[in-house]
Amino acid sequence: MQRSAVRPSPVFFGILAATIAGGVLAAVGDQSTLFTVNHDPLIVGGVFLLVLAGWALSLTLHEFGHAFVAFKGGDHEVAIKGYLSMDVRKYTDPVFSLVIPLLLLAVGGIPLPGGAVWINNWALRSRAVSSWVSLAGPLTNLGFGIVLTVGVAYIPGIPVGLVCGLSYLALLQILAFVLNILPVPGLDGYGAIEPYLSPQARELGAKARPWAPLVLFALLIAVPFVSNAFFGLARLVFDAIGGDSTFAGFGGSLFRFWN
Repeated sequence: MQRSAVRPSPVFFGILAATIAGGVLAAVGDQSTLFTVNHDPLIVGGVFLLVLAGWALSLTLHEFGHAFVAFKGGDHEVAIKGYLSMDVRKYTDPVFSLVIPLLLLAVGGIPLPGGAVWINNWALRSRAVSSWVSLAGPLTNLGFGIVLTVGVAYIPGIPVGLVCGLSYLALLQILAFVLNILPVPGLDGYGAIEPYLSPQARELGAKARPWAPLVLFALLIAVPFVSNAFFGLARLVFDAIGGDSTFAGFGGSLFRFWN
């Protein structure tokens, strides 16, 4: 790969800096207040910033993963489109792809897919490459979640407030992985199997793509059985990689401090 192809933008470093700043605030706050009713505002604000900016960071990495594998697989147009710049603005519509998913994350805790990269599938070398392009995004979320979980588990002396924030952010990555890997038209899991489907099945999937994710999200919100099954599977994966659901749950409570 050409060295000049990947050039992280100032926007990426700004989001990274905001994520780090949130972590610092969560770490320097009065940790003893976590065991009281009145939590230190530094910890609450730090966890909120850490999770919000961290989610925007993971969205950037998710879409960059798609673009990077596509570039390696033959679609060099992604570089021209700016997808390799790690600039979240290149992947999103500011309102529908970033603001609304962040608001829904804050309200409901469901990490909806927020970005999109347009891949020239005809330029990709094979069906297998096309599948890996689709899988690259959710696997990036899974990898990010594993890194956060391992860091929490094996780096000694991390303040509890930071542990809670990082654990919740890690759980969100696993939730995003499980959601995106579902074989539903419009999600990455379907994109991974689509190249191997018959023309008739692909045509049916194309017709379902605009509304199938909306139906899924409606079911997740309105049908307890579907919601419980989804979150249960995500927590099973989270526990399997060494995550602590207690810390993650407390981190979620700190993030949604108004509840």
